[in-house]
Amino acid sequence: MLATQFFIAFGVVSAGVQFVGQVFGVRFGNPGGVTAISLGACLAWGVLAAYSRGRVSRDFPHPDMTITIQVGDLFAQEADLVVGFTDTFDLDTTDDSIINRNSLQGQLLSRLYEDDLARLDGELKRALTATVPVAAETAESKPRGKRDRYPLGTVAVIGSPRRRIYCLAYSRMGNDLVARSSVDDLWAGLARLWAAIGDHSQLGHVAVPVMGAELARVHALDRENLLKVIILSFVAHSRMRPVCRRLSVIIRPEDVEKVDLLEMRAFLTAL
Repeated sequence: MLATQFFIAFGVVSAGVQFVGQVFGVRFGNPGGVTAISLGACLAWGVLAAYSRGRVSRDFPHPDMTITIQVGDLFAQEADLVVGFTDTFDLDTTDDSIINRNSLQGQLLSRLYEDDLARLDGELKRALTATVPVAAETAESKPRGKRDRYPLGTVAVIGSPRRRIYCLAYSRMGNDLVARSSVDDLWAGLARLWAAIGDHSQLGHVAVPVMGAELARVHALDRENLLKVIILSFVAHSRMRPVCRRLSVIIRPEDVEKVDLLEMRAFLTAL
């Protein structure tokens, strides 16, 4: 990535030097010095661009908190985790028809619960005990998967005090087994998520993915704008009530080309 950014900058500088020389007739008296300065500038840009594409961060004094946007693996973070769910809290990854095993729900099951569906399902049921379903599908209307529907924005807190997992239902599982959500659903769900984290996190470190970008199908916004929605919601709620001392928003490595982290750095600075 550093080499790529270096050569991009070198191409731009070379074109600029040639343009100035040909159009304005400028002759550089010390070509070696110009070349050295140009290479140094390109290297500095390459380092800055490559670094910025991997991680940006800002500390806030009021309230005392840090927001970090970084490329990485959500489940590798030493933090409490946020995982998006549908309103039915479906878990079954058999043949990928209900839940895709590559989704975050699928990875939660395989990586943190060692494919022990009964254990994860049991924890979810206990976490949802106090929440009354708003509807129930029939075997005819939804032949596969769970049938109780919980309110959008429901947060089931599972795991242990050492590492809590906040399961946020912000999309609706259709009877055709397709999850659908919207910006309004995500925004309302985030408000309840921050409240739940404030109640349980003890102001620790929480890692959240770019929710809505994949199977939840929030098509109205791209990843960069989804990032902004998540961060703006977090900052707004943190100024009313502390949520956590550190929030990390994790971008998948395969999505890094779809997010301009220099733009995200400017966004954080402007908050």
